[in-house]
Amino acid sequence: MTINAFWEQKSLKQMTRSEWESLCDGCGKCCLHKLQDEDTDEVYHTAVACQLLDLRSGGCSDYANRFAKVDDCLQLDADNLDTFQWLPPSCAYRRLSEGKGLPSWHPLLNDGKKHKMHAAGMSVRHKAVSEGFDLDPADFIVIWPLDEVE
Repeated sequence: MTINAFWEQKSLKQMTRSEWESLCDGCGKCCLHKLQDEDTDEVYHTAVACQLLDLRSGGCSDYANRFAKVDDCLQLDADNLDTFQWLPPSCAYRRLSEGKGLPSWHPLLNDGKKHKMHAAGMSVRHKAVSEGFDLDPADFIVIWPLDEVE
């Protein structure tokens, strides 16, 4: 166990806001557009990123104001744990809600650094395109957000 491994001692519902926020690895996968088949409800991930996603860092360029600027931006919190199945399998929120631990590349296990996450190919860095262009997300369906590397 690492020092202050709160995620191993608390449920997601017991975490403080600061602890909750620190679980986000900053991969940017949740900020990719998804398409849902109306007939089967199957969700398809695309490489088209939200307008606020910084494609170099993988972080939101205006995190504090994201809900005001992006109509369909979703708030992840302990009250909507039952909807986390749309998150990629590598996501700490989803993993913890499923009783799994953090992956070895997670920044909380690496002094807050993201280099192992990027080296493992777990971020959107160099893989996504901005929605700012005239794109059809259906032309950018990908499977790599679903990769899970321990």
